[in-house]
Amino acid sequence: MAFMDRYVALLRGINVGGHRRVAMADLRTLLGGLGYGDVATYVQSGNAVFTAGGKDPATVAEEIRVAIDTRFGLDVPTVVRTGAQLRAAVDDNPLAVADPSGFLVLFCSEAPDAACLAGIDPSLYPRERMAVVGSHVYTIHEQGIGHAKLPGLVARRVGGTTTGRNWRTVLRLLELAGG
Repeated sequence: MAFMDRYVALLRGINVGGHRRVAMADLRTLLGGLGYGDVATYVQSGNAVFTAGGKDPATVAEEIRVAIDTRFGLDVPTVVRTGAQLRAAVDDNPLAVADPSGFLVLFCSEAPDAACLAGIDPSLYPRERMAVVGSHVYTIHEQGIGHAKLPGLVARRVGGTTTGRNWRTVLRLLELAGG
């Protein structure tokens, strides 16, 4: 039997405010139909954990995006990490997590470079902080994520797909991925 890696798919912008609805049972069925095994979803906002045999995460993300578009008629940007990559994202976090609900990790399909983020003036957002490590942007929001400005600014400047998850969700996904 071939070795099967664990993957985490992070779908951007589904089931938010009643828009772009995708039932998690339907998502699990769709992923199983793509040949992925041991599929589990977490909360309704587009998080799935599954096994697949040694595929490139970017290839998996594109397969999922195309399948969702074909099945549901929705173009849903998707970022995929292996379980090991998600473990590294947690381990590499350079910021203290005082309030997990006010701490967001932005998962980027392309690593942001300094030039694309140079136009963000942190002094304009004194209740928010940000750190970039590889293809992850860690952000703290003292007034809560609902008042956050930095994630949107980052997403508009970074190439590719960017989607955020709060720290509790990241840790739960890591647990589901066996990490």
